[in-house]
Amino acid sequence: MEKKKLLFTAYNLGIGGIETALVNLLKRLDYKNYDVTLILEKKEGIFLDQIPKEVEVLEYRISDNKFVLLRKIKNRLKLIKWKNKLKNKYDFSCNFATYSIPGALLSLAASSNSTLWMHANYYVLYDYKEKEMRKFLDTVFIRKFKRVVFVSEENMRDVTEHYEEIKDKSIVCNNFINGDEILQKEKEKIDDFKKEKDVPLFVNVGRHEEHQKKLTRIIEASKKLVEGGYKFKILFIGDGPDYFNYNALVKKYKLDNVIEFLGRKSNPFPYYKMADAVILSSEYEGYPVVFLEAMLIGKPILSTKVSDWENLDGKFGLFCDRDEASVYENMKKYLDNGFELQEQFDYKKYNKEIYEKIMKMIENK
Repeated sequence: MEKKKLLFTAYNLGIGGIETALVNLLKRLDYKNYDVTLILEKKEGIFLDQIPKEVEVLEYRISDNKFVLLRKIKNRLKLIKWKNKLKNKYDFSCNFATYSIPGALLSLAASSNSTLWMHANYYVLYDYKEKEMRKFLDTVFIRKFKRVVFVSEENMRDVTEHYEEIKDKSIVCNNFINGDEILQKEKEKIDDFKKEKDVPLFVNVGRHEEHQKKLTRIIEASKKLVEGGYKFKILFIGDGPDYFNYNALVKKYKLDNVIEFLGRKSNPFPYYKMADAVILSSEYEGYPVVFLEAMLIGKPILSTKVSDWENLDGKFGLFCDRDEASVYENMKKYLDNGFELQEQFDYKKYNKEIYEKIMKMIENK
Protein backbone atom coordinates (compact mmCIF):
# COMPACT_ATOMS: atom_id res chain seq x y z
CA MET A 1 0.00 0.00 0.00
CA GLU A 2 1.32 3.43 -0.95
CA LYS A 3 2.16 5.65 1.98
CA LYS A 4 0.08 8.76 2.57
CA LYS A 5 1.96 12.05 2.54
CA LEU A 6 1.51 14.37 5.51
CA LEU A 7 2.76 17.94 5.91
CA PHE A 8 3.10 19.92 9.13
CA THR A 9 4.25 23.53 9.36
CA ALA A 10 5.43 25.51 12.38
CA TYR A 11 7.66 28.44 13.34
CA ASN A 12 10.55 26.70 15.14
CA LEU A 13 11.16 24.09 17.82
CA GLY A 14 12.11 26.32 20.74
CA ILE A 15 10.81 25.63 24.24
CA GLY A 16 7.06 25.99 24.59
CA GLY A 17 3.73 24.20 24.74
CA ILE A 18 3.09 24.28 20.97
CA GLU A 19 6.50 22.83 20.22
CA THR A 20 6.14 20.12 22.88
CA ALA A 21 2.72 19.18 21.51
CA LEU A 22 4.04 18.99 17.95
CA VAL A 23 6.94 16.73 18.91
CA ASN A 24 4.60 14.43 20.85
CA LEU A 25 2.25 14.19 17.86
CA LEU A 26 5.06 13.37 15.43
CA LYS A 27 6.38 10.67 17.74
CA ARG A 28 3.01 8.88 17.64
CA LEU A 29 2.58 8.63 13.88
CA ASP A 30 3.03 5.26 12.17
CA TYR A 31 5.85 5.80 9.67
CA LYS A 32 5.09 2.52 7.95
CA ASN A 33 1.95 4.19 6.65
CA TYR A 34 2.98 7.82 6.36
CA ASP A 35 5.69 9.94 4.74
CA VAL A 36 5.93 13.07 6.86
CA THR A 37 7.43 16.47 6.10
CA LEU A 38 7.86 19.28 8.63
CA ILE A 39 8.49 22.82 7.37
CA LEU A 40 9.84 25.33 9.89
CA GLU A 41 10.29 29.04 9.37
CA LYS A 42 13.48 28.63 11.40
CA LYS A 43 15.13 25.22 11.61
CA GLU A 44 16.27 25.66 15.18
CA GLY A 45 15.24 25.03 18.77
CA ILE A 46 15.82 22.84 21.78
CA PHE A 47 13.44 20.12 20.52
CA LEU A 48 14.93 19.78 17.04
CA ASP A 49 16.87 16.64 17.94
CA GLN A 50 13.69 15.00 19.27
CA ILE A 51 11.98 14.91 15.88
CA PRO A 52 11.67 11.29 14.65
CA LYS A 53 14.40 10.47 12.11
CA GLU A 54 11.76 9.49 9.54
CA VAL A 55 10.50 13.10 9.32
CA GLU A 56 11.98 15.28 6.58
CA VAL A 57 12.60 18.69 8.13
CA LEU A 58 12.81 21.66 5.75
CA GLU A 59 13.39 25.34 6.42
CA TYR A 60 11.34 28.17 4.94
CA ARG A 61 13.19 31.22 6.21
CA ILE A 62 11.78 34.51 4.96
CA SER A 63 14.07 37.35 3.97
CA ASP A 64 14.76 40.10 6.49
CA ASN A 65 16.49 42.40 4.02
CA LYS A 66 16.42 45.97 5.34
CA PHE A 67 15.25 47.28 1.96
CA VAL A 68 11.49 46.83 2.12
CA LEU A 69 10.79 46.54 -1.61
CA LEU A 70 13.60 44.04 -2.18
CA ARG A 71 12.48 42.03 0.85
CA LYS A 72 8.90 41.87 -0.43
CA ILE A 73 9.99 40.79 -3.90
CA LYS A 74 12.27 38.05 -2.53
CA ASN A 75 9.61 36.71 -0.19
CA ARG A 76 6.92 36.81 -2.87
CA LEU A 77 9.03 34.88 -5.38
CA LYS A 78 10.01 32.34 -2.74
CA LEU A 79 6.37 31.81 -1.77
CA ILE A 80 5.34 31.25 -5.39
CA LYS A 81 8.15 28.72 -5.90
CA TRP A 82 7.30 26.77 -2.74
CA LYS A 83 3.54 26.79 -3.35
CA ASN A 84 4.09 25.37 -6.82
CA LYS A 85 6.42 22.71 -5.44
CA LEU A 86 3.93 21.65 -2.74
CA LYS A 87 0.67 22.10 -4.64
CA ASN A 88 -1.71 19.22 -3.90
CA LYS A 89 1.21 16.85 -3.23
CA TYR A 90 -0.05 15.85 0.23
CA ASP A 91 -3.00 13.88 1.56
CA PHE A 92 -3.13 15.96 4.74
CA SER A 93 -1.60 19.29 5.76
CA CYS A 94 -1.58 21.15 9.04
CA ASN A 95 -0.37 24.55 10.17
CA PHE A 96 0.42 23.61 13.76
CA ALA A 97 1.69 27.04 14.88
CA THR A 98 -1.44 29.15 14.50
CA TYR A 99 0.41 32.45 14.07
CA SER A 100 2.71 31.30 11.23
CA ILE A 101 1.52 33.07 8.08
CA PRO A 102 3.99 31.22 5.80
CA GLY A 103 2.91 28.01 7.52
CA ALA A 104 -0.73 28.75 6.72
CA LEU A 105 -0.04 29.55 3.06
CA LEU A 106 2.10 26.45 2.52
CA SER A 107 -0.41 24.19 4.29
CA LEU A 108 -3.27 25.49 2.20
CA ALA A 109 -1.29 24.93 -1.00
CA ALA A 110 -0.20 21.42 -0.06
CA SER A 111 -3.60 19.77 0.44
CA SER A 112 -7.33 20.35 0.31
CA ASN A 113 -7.48 18.27 3.53
CA SER A 114 -6.04 21.17 5.51
CA THR A 115 -6.12 21.92 9.22
CA LEU A 116 -5.33 24.97 11.32
CA TRP A 117 -4.42 24.12 14.93
CA MET A 118 -5.49 26.70 17.52
CA HIS A 119 -3.46 26.48 20.74
CA ALA A 120 -4.71 29.60 22.49
CA ASN A 121 -7.92 31.40 23.34
CA TYR A 122 -7.48 34.20 20.84
CA TYR A 123 -10.57 36.05 22.03
CA VAL A 124 -9.00 36.43 25.47
CA LEU A 125 -5.53 36.99 23.99
CA TYR A 126 -6.86 40.03 22.14
CA ASP A 127 -8.42 41.39 25.34
CA TYR A 128 -11.96 40.33 24.41
CA LYS A 129 -11.90 42.55 21.31
CA GLU A 130 -13.73 40.70 18.57
CA LYS A 131 -12.52 43.00 15.79
CA GLU A 132 -8.86 42.55 16.73
CA MET A 133 -9.23 38.78 17.04
CA ARG A 134 -10.92 38.47 13.66
CA LYS A 135 -8.28 40.65 12.05
CA PHE A 136 -5.53 38.35 13.31
CA LEU A 137 -7.30 35.14 12.30
CA ASP A 138 -7.91 36.56 8.84
CA THR A 139 -4.15 37.04 8.42
CA VAL A 140 -3.69 33.26 8.77
CA PHE A 141 -6.58 32.64 6.33
CA ILE A 142 -8.66 30.72 8.85
CA ARG A 143 -11.74 30.55 6.61
CA LYS A 144 -9.82 28.75 3.86
CA PHE A 145 -8.90 25.75 5.99
CA LYS A 146 -11.08 22.66 5.80
CA ARG A 147 -11.11 22.35 9.58
CA VAL A 148 -10.03 24.27 12.65
CA VAL A 149 -8.82 22.35 15.70
CA PHE A 150 -9.06 23.80 19.21
CA VAL A 151 -7.31 22.24 22.19
CA SER A 152 -10.12 22.97 24.66
CA GLU A 153 -13.88 23.37 24.72
CA GLU A 154 -13.52 26.82 26.29
CA ASN A 155 -11.30 28.07 23.49
CA MET A 156 -13.62 26.81 20.77
CA ARG A 157 -16.67 28.30 22.49
CA ASP A 158 -15.12 31.75 23.00
CA VAL A 159 -13.66 32.06 19.51
CA THR A 160 -16.56 30.64 17.49
CA GLU A 161 -19.08 32.78 19.34
CA HIS A 162 -17.27 35.78 17.87
CA TYR A 163 -16.27 34.21 14.55
CA GLU A 164 -19.38 32.23 13.62
CA GLU A 165 -18.19 31.55 10.06
CA ILE A 166 -15.85 28.81 11.32
CA LYS A 167 -18.24 27.17 13.80
CA ASP A 168 -19.32 24.32 11.51
CA LYS A 169 -15.78 23.21 10.74
CA SER A 170 -14.36 23.55 14.26
CA ILE A 171 -13.56 20.57 16.50
CA VAL A 172 -11.82 19.97 19.83
CA CYS A 173 -8.76 17.75 19.97
CA ASN A 174 -6.37 18.07 22.87
CA ASN A 175 -2.63 17.47 22.66
CA PHE A 176 -0.87 14.15 23.26
CA ILE A 177 1.24 13.55 26.30
CA ASN A 178 4.25 11.29 25.92
CA GLY A 179 3.60 9.48 29.18
CA ASP A 180 6.10 6.62 28.96
CA GLU A 181 8.94 8.96 28.06
CA ILE A 182 8.11 11.49 30.79
CA LEU A 183 7.88 8.81 33.47
CA GLN A 184 11.34 7.65 32.41
CA LYS A 185 12.80 11.16 32.23
CA GLU A 186 11.55 12.12 35.68
CA LYS A 187 14.07 9.62 37.10
CA GLU A 188 17.06 11.55 35.74
CA LYS A 189 19.35 12.85 38.46
CA ILE A 190 19.88 16.60 38.77
CA ASP A 191 22.63 18.46 40.58
CA ASP A 192 21.70 22.14 40.22
CA PHE A 193 19.03 22.18 42.94
CA LYS A 194 18.40 20.35 46.19
CA LYS A 195 15.05 20.44 47.93
CA GLU A 196 15.06 21.63 51.53
CA LYS A 197 13.39 19.32 54.02
CA ASP A 198 9.96 20.47 55.23
CA VAL A 199 9.96 23.50 52.89
CA PRO A 200 7.10 23.31 50.33
CA LEU A 201 8.39 23.57 46.76
CA PHE A 202 6.43 24.95 43.81
CA VAL A 203 7.59 24.70 40.21
CA ASN A 204 6.54 26.86 37.26
CA VAL A 205 7.52 25.77 33.74
CA GLY A 206 6.97 27.98 30.71
CA ARG A 207 7.76 31.07 28.73
CA HIS A 208 8.66 34.21 30.68
CA GLU A 209 6.28 36.62 29.00
CA GLU A 210 4.07 38.86 31.10
CA HIS A 211 1.19 39.48 28.72
CA GLN A 212 0.16 35.83 28.90
CA LYS A 213 1.97 34.13 31.77
CA LYS A 214 1.64 36.94 34.36
CA LEU A 215 4.45 35.64 36.58
CA THR A 216 4.34 38.94 38.47
CA ARG A 217 1.21 37.53 40.13
CA ILE A 218 3.31 34.74 41.65
CA ILE A 219 6.11 37.12 42.63
CA GLU A 220 3.75 39.62 44.28
CA ALA A 221 1.87 36.82 46.04
CA SER A 222 5.17 35.38 47.27
CA LYS A 223 6.20 38.74 48.73
CA LYS A 224 2.97 38.91 50.69
CA LEU A 225 3.26 35.30 51.89
CA VAL A 226 6.84 35.81 53.07
CA GLU A 227 5.74 38.92 54.96
CA GLY A 228 3.10 36.73 56.60
CA GLY A 229 5.74 34.30 57.84
CA TYR A 230 5.26 31.47 55.31
CA LYS A 231 8.25 29.41 54.21
CA PHE A 232 8.37 27.90 50.71
CA LYS A 233 10.46 27.84 47.52
CA ILE A 234 9.57 28.40 43.87
CA LEU A 235 11.51 27.27 40.82
CA PHE A 236 10.97 29.21 37.58
CA ILE A 237 12.01 27.04 34.64
CA GLY A 238 12.13 28.71 31.23
CA ASP A 239 13.02 32.03 29.69
CA GLY A 240 11.56 34.71 27.46
CA PRO A 241 11.35 38.46 26.85
CA ASP A 242 10.49 39.30 30.48
CA TYR A 243 13.08 37.01 32.10
CA PHE A 244 15.27 39.91 33.28
CA ASN A 245 12.27 41.94 34.45
CA TYR A 246 11.20 39.05 36.67
CA ASN A 247 14.73 38.68 38.01
CA ALA A 248 14.84 42.38 38.83
CA LEU A 249 11.50 42.25 40.66
CA VAL A 250 12.61 39.26 42.73
CA LYS A 251 15.79 41.12 43.71
CA LYS A 252 13.82 44.26 44.52
CA TYR A 253 11.60 42.33 46.92
CA LYS A 254 14.61 40.43 48.36
CA LEU A 255 13.08 37.10 47.39
CA ASP A 256 16.32 35.60 46.03
CA ASN A 257 16.17 32.86 48.66
CA VAL A 258 12.54 32.09 47.83
CA ILE A 259 12.34 32.22 44.01
CA GLU A 260 15.10 30.64 41.95
CA PHE A 261 15.50 30.94 38.16
CA LEU A 262 16.87 27.81 36.49
CA GLY A 263 16.54 28.88 32.85
CA ARG A 264 15.57 26.51 30.05
CA LYS A 265 15.48 22.80 30.71
CA SER A 266 14.95 20.25 27.96
CA ASN A 267 13.98 17.83 30.74
CA PRO A 268 12.00 19.62 33.48
CA PHE A 269 10.44 16.42 34.81
CA PRO A 270 12.86 15.66 37.67
CA TYR A 271 11.89 19.09 39.04
CA TYR A 272 8.19 18.22 38.78
CA LYS A 273 8.90 15.02 40.69
CA MET A 274 10.79 16.92 43.37
CA ALA A 275 8.11 19.61 43.76
CA ASP A 276 5.09 19.53 46.01
CA ALA A 277 2.89 21.32 43.46
CA VAL A 278 2.95 22.89 40.01
CA ILE A 279 1.90 26.54 39.79
CA LEU A 280 0.56 28.68 36.93
CA SER A 281 -0.65 32.27 36.91
CA SER A 282 -1.60 32.77 33.24
CA GLU A 283 -4.18 35.18 31.91
CA TYR A 284 -5.02 32.70 29.14
CA GLU A 285 -3.87 29.35 27.77
CA GLY A 286 -4.85 26.91 25.07
CA TYR A 287 -4.82 23.82 27.21
CA PRO A 288 -1.59 23.86 29.20
CA VAL A 289 0.71 20.93 28.51
CA VAL A 290 1.88 21.62 32.07
CA PHE A 291 -1.53 20.44 33.34
CA LEU A 292 -1.07 17.08 31.64
CA GLU A 293 2.52 16.75 32.84
CA ALA A 294 1.56 17.53 36.43
CA MET A 295 -1.34 15.06 36.39
CA LEU A 296 0.87 12.36 34.89
CA ILE A 297 3.59 12.77 37.53
CA GLY A 298 0.96 13.03 40.26
CA LYS A 299 1.46 16.60 41.41
CA PRO A 300 -1.34 19.01 42.43
CA ILE A 301 -1.94 21.98 40.15
CA LEU A 302 -2.32 25.51 41.54
CA SER A 303 -3.55 27.64 38.67
CA THR A 304 -5.65 30.49 37.51
CA LYS A 305 -8.89 29.55 35.77
CA VAL A 306 -7.75 28.84 32.23
CA SER A 307 -8.90 26.36 29.59
CA ASP A 308 -11.40 23.83 30.91
CA TRP A 309 -10.28 24.24 34.52
CA GLU A 310 -13.74 23.15 35.68
CA ASN A 311 -12.93 19.56 34.70
CA LEU A 312 -9.88 19.54 36.99
CA ASP A 313 -10.86 21.73 39.96
CA GLY A 314 -10.97 19.83 43.22
CA LYS A 315 -9.78 16.61 41.55
CA PHE A 316 -6.33 17.51 40.29
CA GLY A 317 -5.75 20.87 41.95
CA LEU A 318 -6.96 24.25 43.14
CA PHE A 319 -8.01 26.94 40.67
CA CYS A 320 -8.52 30.65 41.25
CA ASP A 321 -9.50 33.88 39.52
CA ARG A 322 -6.98 35.58 37.25
CA ASP A 323 -5.61 38.27 39.57
CA GLU A 324 -2.81 38.74 42.08
CA ALA A 325 -5.01 38.55 45.20
CA SER A 326 -6.56 35.25 44.08
CA VAL A 327 -3.16 33.72 43.29
CA TYR A 328 -2.06 34.71 46.81
CA GLU A 329 -5.15 33.13 48.39
CA ASN A 330 -4.70 29.96 46.34
CA MET A 331 -1.06 29.57 47.40
CA LYS A 332 -1.99 30.32 51.02
CA LYS A 333 -4.78 27.75 50.94
CA TYR A 334 -2.34 25.11 49.76
CA LEU A 335 0.32 26.07 52.31
CA ASP A 336 -2.27 25.97 55.11
CA ASN A 337 -4.11 22.79 54.13
CA GLY A 338 -2.21 20.96 51.38
CA PHE A 339 -4.12 19.09 48.67
CA GLU A 340 -4.78 15.41 48.03
CA LEU A 341 -5.32 14.30 44.44
CA GLN A 342 -8.76 12.79 44.03
CA GLU A 343 -8.12 10.85 40.81
CA GLN A 344 -5.33 9.08 38.96
CA PHE A 345 -4.72 10.29 35.42
CA ASP A 346 -5.07 7.51 32.81
CA TYR A 347 -2.78 8.87 30.12
CA LYS A 348 -3.09 5.80 27.86
CA LYS A 349 -6.86 6.17 27.61
CA TYR A 350 -6.45 9.92 27.12
CA ASN A 351 -3.93 9.44 24.26
CA LYS A 352 -6.04 6.76 22.58
CA GLU A 353 -8.99 9.13 22.25
CA ILE A 354 -6.77 11.84 20.73
CA TYR A 355 -5.12 9.39 18.33
CA GLU A 356 -8.50 8.29 17.00
CA LYS A 357 -9.49 11.91 16.34
CA ILE A 358 -6.26 12.66 14.50
CA MET A 359 -6.54 9.53 12.35
CA LYS A 360 -10.01 10.67 11.26
CA MET A 361 -8.56 14.01 10.19
CA ILE A 362 -5.70 12.41 8.26
CA GLU A 363 -8.05 9.93 6.59
CA ASN A 364 -10.37 12.85 5.77
CA LYS A 365 -13.38 11.35 7.54
